[in-house]
Amino acid sequence: MNAEKMKKTLRVIGIKGEGSFTDFSTEVPKLALQFLERLHEIEAKPGPEIALYEPKRDRDHLEGIYYVGIVVDEFPTEVPVGMEYIELDEEYVTAKGNVQQIGDLHNALLKWTDDQGYKRKPDSYIVETYHPLETGEEEVAIYLPILI
Repeated sequence: MNAEKMKKTLRVIGIKGEGSFTDFSTEVPKLALQFLERLHEIEAKPGPEIALYEPKRDRDHLEGIYYVGIVVDEFPTEVPVGMEYIELDEEYVTAKGNVQQIGDLHNALLKWTDDQGYKRKPDSYIVETYHPLETGEEEVAIYLPILI
């Protein structure tokens, strides 16, 4: 895994979801499919698919919010009904890998973050962007916000 620290601005148009953290692995993809069915409503040129996740604070924090959507290049002139525009401007640690190994990638990035002495920013979204490959597989980039 190649990990790095970077400052990144992400502009997102997406749909908000919420529920139990234990259900995110099934509920997020369902909401993403609903979002993709409405992609034609967005005037901005669509970039990669993206998901934003509220971080789990502790074991008693059972429910959270998430967004699914796309990255856009600039502030949209119009946001479709039921969607939101979110702009994130954070310092992140990031790594890319095969979406099939997303859990292992998260764990490796968390370990790398700790090994480098970075502290996670507990009130900022965890970000994943999804990138189809020519092989038919999909790559995921994970961005964990850090304190500076």
